[in-house]
Amino acid sequence: MTRAWLVLALVILPGGCGVVETGATAAAGANSAAQQASQAKQTEDRVKQQLDAAYQQAADQRKAAEEAAK
Repeated sequence: MTRAWLVLALVILPGGCGVVETGATAAAGANSAAQQASQAKQTEDRVKQQLDAAYQQAADQRKAAEEAAK
């Protein structure tokens, strides 16, 4: 009977470790995905600012060209 419990414990324990490892891997993956999303948002904001600056510069150049043509 004791031998049966020992065999059962040896079969179940490694399975439990796999579940814990899977959970830890999933949590790490979720954290990584959150960081990537944050970085993507920062990149998007930076590109929007650069586009706004480029549009403003183009508008200023057009205005200066129109005034010079007068």
